[in-house]
Amino acid sequence: MPATVRNKPIMVIKLGGSMLHKLSPAFMYSLKELLKTNHLVVVHGGGPAINAMLDRLQISSEFVNGQRKTTSSVLEVVEMVLAGTMNKQLVKTLQQHELPAVGLSGCDGQLLTASYVNPETLGLVGKVECVNTHLLHALLKASYFPVIAPLGKTKEGQTVNINADLCAAAVAEHMQAEKLLFVTDVPGIFHGDTLIQTATSSMITSLLDQGVIYGGMVPKVTAAMSVLSTKLKEVMIVGGHHDILKDGQMVGTRITN
Repeated sequence: MPATVRNKPIMVIKLGGSMLHKLSPAFMYSLKELLKTNHLVVVHGGGPAINAMLDRLQISSEFVNGQRKTTSSVLEVVEMVLAGTMNKQLVKTLQQHELPAVGLSGCDGQLLTASYVNPETLGLVGKVECVNTHLLHALLKASYFPVIAPLGKTKEGQTVNINADLCAAAVAEHMQAEKLLFVTDVPGIFHGDTLIQTATSSMITSLLDQGVIYGGMVPKVTAAMSVLSTKLKEVMIVGGHHDILKDGQMVGTRITN
């Protein structure tokens, strides 16, 4: 199926877990404006809320190379927070701003089929192998706004935790989206106090080597570079605290090939 439904291009938006309670009315207005000319698909995180619930339940967890090692007890909490609390709260917020959101876990309708990343070191952590694009296209055709919690199932039926940045990139790739947006708590990539408005993949690699890009921004730009193609020509990193449109153009850092 083509990347457009009723002649509107598809845009995938990844909302960071730290941003879900901080999205401004101006940002929501931007989404409504984007929805006029695009089909939107959202993938969200939930790291801070997962950490808080694990602490509350006194379940220990650790990170390996930036990814949460997921045991069966950790997975129960991840699934509860992502597919339950965070997904439904985000859908409610979007609906309050008159956005036709529908909440889904990647386990629903065989939406995300996954394989293990490295079961020995990461446990029940997966990577997306297949996306049920027919389900997403059906929702888009009906003018809905899918909101996806990054969980998936293996072919054997095991639920796995999926990194939200990589999940969004995979959904964008499989849906043949024209744009992928990462919404963070900063309005883009900075070099010192200066916002980098446009960056190529080679520039990003250099900035990573220099340590200019660090922390939570690293998996975002890595995911961005992995999916840039002739179809997905640009990835934007934008802030969720304000309107991301200015004179019809997006404000943030644009990453291209």
